[in-house]
Amino acid sequence: MSRCKERFSSLGDVLLICAVIFVGTVMASNAQQPPESQEQREESVRLDIPIEEEGAHSQGVNRKRGHSEAENEATVDRDPDEPSQKTVGAPASSMYPMSLTSSSLMPIAPELMGHHPNLPMGYGAMLPPGGSMQPKNFMTQPGVNIAGSNNVVNIGCHVQSIGSVPLATSSSQLNPVPPPGPVPTPDHVPPPNQESDDTMSTFIQELKETGKALYDKILPIPYIKDELDSVDKVFIEVGLERRVGKDSWKKLGSYHDIFPKEKGNPRIQIIEGDPGYGKSTLALQMVYDWCNEVSGSPFSGPDILICLNLRQLKGITSIAQAIKQFSLPFDSKLKLLDVEQLISKSNIWVIFDAYDEYPDQHNKDNFVMQMLKGKIGQHVNILLTTRSSCIPPALGARTGRIRLTGFDNAAQERYIRKVVTGDDEVVKKVLKQLNINPTLGVLCRAPLFSVMYAHLTHKGSMLHEISSVTGFFGHMISCFLSHTQNKLSGADESPENLQTHADTHAALDKLAFEALTSKMQQLVWDRTFFVGELGEVFYKLYVDVGILVEEKETYIPAPGKVPQHKRVVRFYHKLFGEWYAAYHLIECVKSRSYILPENINLYDLKFLFMFACGLDQPGGSQVIKLLGERKDGAKSVVLCAPQLKEWSHDIQTTVRGIVSSRIHIKGYDSRLPQRSTIQLLELASQHKIPISEVWLQGSFSSVDPDSLSLVLHSGLCLPQLSTLQELVIWTKPGREVTVDECTRLLNYAIHSQLLRKLTMEDCILPWMDSIPTSLDNVQVSWMPILSTSFLYSLRSGKWQNRSGEILTRGAYDDLVTKFRERYSNRPWQKQRRAERE
Repeated sequence: MSRCKERFSSLGDVLLICAVIFVGTVMASNAQQPPESQEQREESVRLDIPIEEEGAHSQGVNRKRGHSEAENEATVDRDPDEPSQKTVGAPASSMYPMSLTSSSLMPIAPELMGHHPNLPMGYGAMLPPGGSMQPKNFMTQPGVNIAGSNNVVNIGCHVQSIGSVPLATSSSQLNPVPPPGPVPTPDHVPPPNQESDDTMSTFIQELKETGKALYDKILPIPYIKDELDSVDKVFIEVGLERRVGKDSWKKLGSYHDIFPKEKGNPRIQIIEGDPGYGKSTLALQMVYDWCNEVSGSPFSGPDILICLNLRQLKGITSIAQAIKQFSLPFDSKLKLLDVEQLISKSNIWVIFDAYDEYPDQHNKDNFVMQMLKGKIGQHVNILLTTRSSCIPPALGARTGRIRLTGFDNAAQERYIRKVVTGDDEVVKKVLKQLNINPTLGVLCRAPLFSVMYAHLTHKGSMLHEISSVTGFFGHMISCFLSHTQNKLSGADESPENLQTHADTHAALDKLAFEALTSKMQQLVWDRTFFVGELGEVFYKLYVDVGILVEEKETYIPAPGKVPQHKRVVRFYHKLFGEWYAAYHLIECVKSRSYILPENINLYDLKFLFMFACGLDQPGGSQVIKLLGERKDGAKSVVLCAPQLKEWSHDIQTTVRGIVSSRIHIKGYDSRLPQRSTIQLLELASQHKIPISEVWLQGSFSSVDPDSLSLVLHSGLCLPQLSTLQELVIWTKPGREVTVDECTRLLNYAIHSQLLRKLTMEDCILPWMDSIPTSLDNVQVSWMPILSTSFLYSLRSGKWQNRSGEILTRGAYDDLVTKFRERYSNRPWQKQRRAERE
């Protein structure tokens, strides 16, 4: 027995000695391997993965239930040279965070590097060659599985196997092995968030530098390039209204109120307005507020505010790519991955400017639409500016609508005093012309026209005889060219040569027309191409005038390539493009076989057609005929017909067809379409064309007691129309009409020779014992509440319902009570209660 013990003891000693020798050999072999270089370590990627409690973010990495703290904090290191053979875990007592290192890497998952789960990011940590991952489901599992053909590494819970090598399942059996290179000490380890904070600071600083370059170069008049101003030096607040119902808008006190402070309000706001109403200028003022941390402005509050011009984003597939390419300096050291990480964890506001000029708007899968629909970037507050005729389709219920209503008289005066002159006499003279000329008064509601008018009038240009939008724009272009020719008269080019180039612009006309009428409007051209089409002298003249603007644009030749610069050309404003495109349209319609392209948004390009009709009488007549043949052309005919000086028989026939149907003058329309509609109705009446039906939909304000014209909320007036047959006044809901107002309305009806029916809706008419008997030929109806209507009986002198029952005073009082309850939250009723209090 003792002999056996001795044998086993000797055998044990032998085994022990063999084990020691084996371990020593392995350690010696490892000692002979060269240490990993600093460059190799920098190329490797460390994953510091937070372990969250059960119920944490659904896209996070959850703590695996049933394991200890030490087990959950196990560390896995992989040897770069033997990715499938050598794996060691470290217990919680180890000073090294959970990490995975490799010198040969490929993309893994965005969440691992701190990406917000809602952003469409496709970059993150790295995976050794041969590995793959399932991006849709792995983040919802207890651990993070990195799967190859036979390899499984489970980070956040136990490592079970790599290849066919079984591993220990208890953390006490895992021996810690330090990572390659020197052991970090507290002196070498940066604070946890220092690097991230430094990157964010760099990001914000570079965004502000780019923002300043945008808002610091405002040209009120394009040819006066020595008068560059910062946006805050020229900015005057325009009228703003928020949509609160299908056809209801509420006035805002300031652009500071665009994002309501109440919880649950839309994080996406569409800012709409007609051309020249100051959408882009407003966007730049918001950028100014953020860059300069303007006190009291809500736009100074977010961590990041970015303004992107959608005109430039053709082919851009993500918000991060757009920011990297257009919102950071050309020499920025920040990479696309840095941008993705920073915007994923920030309070970020993005302004998408000029959606109507976005080349990819017809691509339903573009990243802008994905963000607007809330499919990606749900944490981003979005402001999108666009023309009223080009609202993005299929927006969610939680999307707000803001519209610009332009300059009122007070805003026009503030601009003149702030930017043009402080001389009281000059201010009065400039404003007087606006009041004398109704056409100018309407046009100058648009800030672009108002600014041009103020500067040109101050410099001596006479604009008081302007009678149409075409006349105004044409005079403005002439002033630009004349000023530039005078300035360049001492240059190499003679004035005659310059005038030739100014008058001969067929190539420019064609380029503008083709760009505007293509499916993807693209009013930006490569400089080399543009000069090749137009010639160097012509190009230089139009850049000097300011009609064309040359810019430097950043682009990436191919994925992974270094960004490059190129020179591009665009019009100073899209309206200038429509002006020159109108000349080409006139040439096109000279061919009687010409048909307008079906894809054209007629109302979006209303100025193009208005200009064409005002520039050439025969060509304009043909344009109106083409518009009248389109199903969607009626509104454009209304705008364009008043631009013609004479109406041919064909024009009268087209207009007759338009006014034989219902004509709307809506309260939320801007002054220009309202003015054009009134002009069309006046001209139709003068040509003895019967006007079937006119609806004042939320636009009626009062009746002028002297002229008996209907005054609209916009300040415009609808005069007596001798051929009008039916008038419907649909007031703003909740209105109570006074006795005087009702009497004047009835007098308007009496003096309208062919009027046969007058209807009042959504209002309370006063109790009147009698109505003028001269209304013998006019049927007067009243609809205070939907499905409740009355007709005035000339025989009884009383209101009767549909059954012929007379409305008694008691029933009337009950109706008034019901009406006030129904519309108690409407402005009219609120004002009535406030006046009584």
